[in-house]
Amino acid sequence: MSKSLIITEKPSVAGDIAKALGGFKKGKDYYEKEKYLISWAVGHLFELAVPASMKEQDKWDMKKLPIMPAEFELQPAEKMSGRVNVLRKLIRDKSVSEIINACDAGREGELIFRYIIQYADTKKPIKRLWLQSMTPEAIREGFARLRSDAEMQPLASAARSRNEADWLVGINATRAFTLRLSGGRGSTVTSLGRVQTPTLAIIVDRESKIQEFKPRELHEIIGTFRAAAGEYSGRWFDETFKKEEGEVERTKRLLARLRLNLPDAEQRLDSANGSLWDEHRAAPRLWYREIVEAVQRKCSGKHGIVELEEKKPSTQVAPQLYDLTALQREANNRFGFSAKRTLQIAQALYEKYKAITYPRTDSRALPEDYPPTVRSTLGRIDPAIAGFAQRVLDNNWVKPNKRIFNDAKVGDHFAIIPTGTLPRSLDNHERALFDMVTKRFVAAFFPPAQYENTTRITRVEGEPFKTEGKILVAPGWLEVYGREAASEKPEENLPRVNQGERVETVRVEIKTDETRPPVRYNEATILSAMEAAGKLVEDEELREAMKEKGLGTSATRAAIIETLISAHYLMRHGKELQPTAKAIQTISLLKNAVPELTSPEITGEWEFRLREIEHRKLTRDAFMRDIRHLTKEIVGKARHFHPDEHMPESEPFGECPKCGSSIIERFKSFTCTNEECDFTIWKTIAGRLLSREEFETLVRDKHVGPLTGFRSRKGKRFPAVLRLSDQFKAEFDFGPNGQENGAAQPVDFSAQEPLGKCPKCGGRVFEFGMSYVCENSVSPNKTCDFRTGKVILQQPVDREQIKKLLTTGKTDLLARFISRKGRPFKAFLVLTDKRDVGFEFEKREAKAKKERKPKEPVAKIDFTGKEPVGTCPKCGGKIFETENSYICERSQADRRPCKFKLSKTILGRDIPTEQAQKLLATGRTDLLDNFISKRGRPFSAYLKLENGKVGFEFPEKIEPALNPGKGRTTS
Repeated sequence: MSKSLIITEKPSVAGDIAKALGGFKKGKDYYEKEKYLISWAVGHLFELAVPASMKEQDKWDMKKLPIMPAEFELQPAEKMSGRVNVLRKLIRDKSVSEIINACDAGREGELIFRYIIQYADTKKPIKRLWLQSMTPEAIREGFARLRSDAEMQPLASAARSRNEADWLVGINATRAFTLRLSGGRGSTVTSLGRVQTPTLAIIVDRESKIQEFKPRELHEIIGTFRAAAGEYSGRWFDETFKKEEGEVERTKRLLARLRLNLPDAEQRLDSANGSLWDEHRAAPRLWYREIVEAVQRKCSGKHGIVELEEKKPSTQVAPQLYDLTALQREANNRFGFSAKRTLQIAQALYEKYKAITYPRTDSRALPEDYPPTVRSTLGRIDPAIAGFAQRVLDNNWVKPNKRIFNDAKVGDHFAIIPTGTLPRSLDNHERALFDMVTKRFVAAFFPPAQYENTTRITRVEGEPFKTEGKILVAPGWLEVYGREAASEKPEENLPRVNQGERVETVRVEIKTDETRPPVRYNEATILSAMEAAGKLVEDEELREAMKEKGLGTSATRAAIIETLISAHYLMRHGKELQPTAKAIQTISLLKNAVPELTSPEITGEWEFRLREIEHRKLTRDAFMRDIRHLTKEIVGKARHFHPDEHMPESEPFGECPKCGSSIIERFKSFTCTNEECDFTIWKTIAGRLLSREEFETLVRDKHVGPLTGFRSRKGKRFPAVLRLSDQFKAEFDFGPNGQENGAAQPVDFSAQEPLGKCPKCGGRVFEFGMSYVCENSVSPNKTCDFRTGKVILQQPVDREQIKKLLTTGKTDLLARFISRKGRPFKAFLVLTDKRDVGFEFEKREAKAKKERKPKEPVAKIDFTGKEPVGTCPKCGGKIFETENSYICERSQADRRPCKFKLSKTILGRDIPTEQAQKLLATGRTDLLDNFISKRGRPFSAYLKLENGKVGFEFPEKIEPALNPGKGRTTS
């Protein structure tokens, strides 16, 4: 009897179809019953092959470009030959009369199937199973309405076109620009592609803004007011502020209103035109100290009036279910997992443990027929949050809701949710990710969180001060994450006032800060940027085409990041992704030579035209003809351009220190224009790109720095001074003879002015390489060890600050230190008691104590009729369960109440009643998983009782990196 061969994209779908249709026997490579065979791919099984005449081992040659196969050949992807052979054998089996494409419902699923058919070289009839849901009912309904092969041809054409276009542009652009920039294959491949190059351009553009950024002082005015009910603070703001109003016009307006004259107003306002700090502008911020002080003088000691007292409710709905990108983003933020690592863990939870649904999804919604499946899953949820899941079921919160159940938002796959299968023996990383998915799933059905928002305007002498407060009234979905209503915390409440009430101005303070550069991308933020890349496209039609897609897909974005790292375009520094000198130079060059390769617009245009193919508005031949034309253009531009011709501002400048001729900036160097002179300074030094401004300083002053961002051969960052040697080479200056810790010969400081007296021995302090040192610390027989760096935690420390330190014992407040964890902070440098250099942090004034109302008596909990959980380890009383904790009955005593309390949620982990009972009875719980440390790391531990307190006890074998520390006490 003839059979239909069903081919799925992955084994799990084959199993789901076999269960839905019933009656199958499972073999090693397929399921079988009377009318059907079911076998499977494992994602993409094939890749497009390089023509035999241009194999990878052949030398790359510009004359052989562009590579334009008339017909694209397929080759099995690495480690996929076995699965390919199984499918080809089944397809060619004489008993198989038709083939049913059951790969994922979308462009990539169609491509996977079409390449299998092409490689098997079969003409057997084809039908298409199109599923948006994997419930048994949906599968059976799908088989009842199989689509014809002719109906699917436009989607197949779009799928082939996308893949071939990426191949043509990627391989030709990479080879052409590699040959042009490095003269051959060598070790410096300039890898380019439709997705990876615009992604890199986004990161490089951010780096350029960081490098160009110059900090500027900004000021805010904070008023503290005393009302009848207590003190509160408010921030001054410019109530007529508009972003579109230029800062020059705004400043003139404020000067006129305050009747203030600035002696150099015109000059200072002219310098504000075209400034780079526009994005830092806001209604409360002021740039000119004179204006701030004028407002301070005007309001100090005066009474104010509460002009507005407004309370409004607001709600916050639960976050949407995860797609892969959202999961990767949050796992990076919470646990520091790379996008690649998150995908590996999610894949294991899906394939190995069957605990979550398919993770490589772009969708954050579920099919509209899924509520019954959701209810069933909630009934089998992880015990750690089963109580919350039961509340969803008891309250019938699973209802039709377009935010959750929406067929229009479901593509090839639906959102990532738990399956209801409870995994065992998860490691800490797997447990952390599984809990993220489970909690997000349960929280999605909870009611919104409810807040009370207060806005208060206090006006003093016509100047407005705004006070804002936000209190969590009902936690709603936040309860799943351990949040309680903030109304239990009186310190979060503003003292109540009446509109029109007269208040005393206690003080008016000026808060001064500096503008900060944009932060570098990390994996979480670059994933967001890739997802939202369509917003960078100006053309409305192309922007609409990219709205749902962005750059790459959820399944490919992690691989794109890893590709950029392996191609030496990016380096990980902590959580940050920092572009290398190679990346900065490559993007700078491409923006001038082939700008279309650096813009997400090319993806928008392709998506727009591929959709037209899918809707029969454009032919595949027309699209591919244009792609081949584009490929030829890219290769032609690479063939006929010279990198130095595309350098911005490449006119000669300055004076050569060797011969006096002018200098020209080239792609890789600064070079003398005199052909007989060999003066050249390479732009990239120890992995750091030397800017033109830094080069000019080096030539003019014979040194520049200290500069940060150099990297050793082991990849470690270090700061250094660059100096111009007698041979006109750029060299690192680490002090005479390169000896920072001492010198074989006495150091000659006669050409320097001393900076001050050594605080340790009274000697003189001088500059010495990358340090400021006592003259007695670098002699052959050194008698002192005083020294301090010119760069401390990435904060340059100039001569004037060292003079001030040595004279007064303290520098000014320095604002650009970066901690070892990558966090910026401000501090003074001070001389310590040991006469070394240390930090002193800015003192923050203690908040004014609020006049507290007498405590109202708390209603006592009635434990009548309740079963005790156990005996109190402190006083011997009975322990009862309340909504949020397990407490002693004697905690409500009027005199000497018992203080024993065991929270029902500890470090994000719920403590069920049976574990509380075991703890009180035996002094220790079972081993509990899913605690989350203060650093966001999951860990496992026992809870134990010791001297009436609850603490952690850790199992003997635990990964040290995930051990949050022993002996911690909790409650």
